[in-house]
Amino acid sequence: MVRLFEEYLEDGIVKTKSPEFSRATSLEKEARKSITILQEFIEKIGIQDNNANYIIKNVYDIIMELIRAKMFREGFSSVGKGAHEAEVAYLQKLGFKDIDVEFVNQLRFFRNGILYYGKSFDKEYAKKVVEFLNEKF
Repeated sequence: MVRLFEEYLEDGIVKTKSPEFSRATSLEKEARKSITILQEFIEKIGIQDNNANYIIKNVYDIIMELIRAKMFREGFSSVGKGAHEAEVAYLQKLGFKDIDVEFVNQLRFFRNGILYYGKSFDKEYAKKVVEFLNEKF
């Protein structure tokens, strides 16, 4: 279960500062470019078991860039241990349903499994992740 965003503020993981509009815009542009590239990749190669982890990691990075952009625009930044969890929790502030926040938190956990523990996921989960990105962002 994802903690409340306010708890990350209280713990000092999230800091308040002046909004950074240019940084937010830059991250949004980069995320949109990444979405286009990912779509082109999927159109040309498709989603397969052998590229599922690649797609999952990229979708996670895109979602996190979009969340960070919104945080910077509102004058928030997260640092240190728990920063990614705090960024996921920020989805609550953006009006995302609990089930969607939990989905992104699970995606965060699975992405860590890929990067640090050699976990592999199949094309069905990768399709689900891409569908989530397309529907919610």
